[in-house]
Amino acid sequence: MDRYAGRKAVVTGGSIGMGLATVKALLAGGAEVLLTGRNEKNLEAARRELGPRAHVVRSDTSSLADIEALARVVEEKLGRVDFVFINAGVAQLTPLGHVSEEEYDQTFDINTKGAYFTVQRLAPLVREGGSFVFTTSVANVKGIPGMSAYAGSKAALRSFAQGFAAELLPRGIRVNAVSPGFIKTPTLGVAKASKEELAAFEQEGNTITPMGRIGTAEEVAKAALFLAFEATFTTGAELPVDGGLTQVAGPHR
Repeated sequence: MDRYAGRKAVVTGGSIGMGLATVKALLAGGAEVLLTGRNEKNLEAARRELGPRAHVVRSDTSSLADIEALARVVEEKLGRVDFVFINAGVAQLTPLGHVSEEEYDQTFDINTKGAYFTVQRLAPLVREGGSFVFTTSVANVKGIPGMSAYAGSKAALRSFAQGFAAELLPRGIRVNAVSPGFIKTPTLGVAKASKEELAAFEQEGNTITPMGRIGTAEEVAKAALFLAFEATFTTGAELPVDGGLTQVAGPHR
């Protein structure tokens, strides 16, 4: 396929899950992609699987020095880019009374500060008419026990999408967000969860999602790429990819 032939993209958090699914879809469509991640095992697996059209870069989105270095690598490897997927993030299930300052700071450093400054540093490298897409979460609009810090960090991205959309309008750069619900990924979006916790989380998703199942990483990738390249009259929006969880009452099977 040549759907994305000649396109160049950056995907943060692209070595696993929804980010990796997006990278694969871009490569299958003929794009050149640079992806980032922190886990060296995942990065090495991505290098082996994806081949030379994927530039695999270790980068910690919570580090401003790494973000500065990433901008230099993007310019060196790709020059100007068409699409940036701000997907790197972290989530932990911790009740309010047990959230430490360290966990709170890590959550906001990765999910919020890192996202903000990645856009700031990469925006000059995005071509006129290009786009950014954020990964937010259904936690933005649903009160979920144990996810208050995570929800707040992701809700900030929703606001960023609107603010950045307004600021980048003069260059024709669109900024949108995908908001996943329960999605089948290696971690189900929750760091450090046990196999038993993941199984329970997946079962909960299958039970409470109106469409009667959890989603796939590929379904999120399709939504992100729709916003990136096809939704040419859409900016500042958030697209739910949640099986109706935030839009429709009750399971419908």
